[in-house]
Amino acid sequence: MTQDEVPTPRGPARLDTDLPAGSPAALLVLGHGAGGGVDAPDLLAVRDVAVAAGVAVVRVTQPYRVAGRRAPAPAGHLDEAWTAVVAVLRERHRDVPTLVVGGRSSGARVACRTARAVGAAAILALAFPLHPPGRPERSRAPELLTGLPTLVVNGDRDPFGVPEPSPGVTVVTRPGAGHDLRRDVAGTAAVVGDWLRGQGWANG
Repeated sequence: MTQDEVPTPRGPARLDTDLPAGSPAALLVLGHGAGGGVDAPDLLAVRDVAVAAGVAVVRVTQPYRVAGRRAPAPAGHLDEAWTAVVAVLRERHRDVPTLVVGGRSSGARVACRTARAVGAAAILALAFPLHPPGRPERSRAPELLTGLPTLVVNGDRDPFGVPEPSPGVTVVTRPGAGHDLRRDVAGTAAVVGDWLRGQGWANG
């Protein structure tokens, strides 16, 4: 794993990059949750499975977290920083044929909102926060409707809700898991690995 920082219009973002042994079949860029970091158990487990399958994985720490703040930046700022980071990564890994974007919770929302603008082939949404807890009328389901292949992995005990499958959007519900997806992270990561292989975006 290598770590470096890149400038964005909202301050420096930090990149944790893990490369597979051979030439990567795809580049998977992952963002963190609103108050969390890129060392969340589900993100680390997904990283391990993806790298083992021949995928390059970059975990992106948003500028507000690099600056030491826990309160998330406004959505527009998050999207702006993310878009700038992905542009750098596409140039840095320009020989990698496929870009997949994703993340957990807030990071999944950022990935969905910007996926088409950054030229992603698909989206991985871990613990997608369908609505604020107790407020199902404030649904964020439209953010998932990008027209790109999307895998949503949510716990069936997530207080933020579980999205419904729709054309192009596959939803896998993890039994007994909450919003942190800490229950059986290996099983959650295996779901992602199977999806990457099924789409032809993995070498193993």
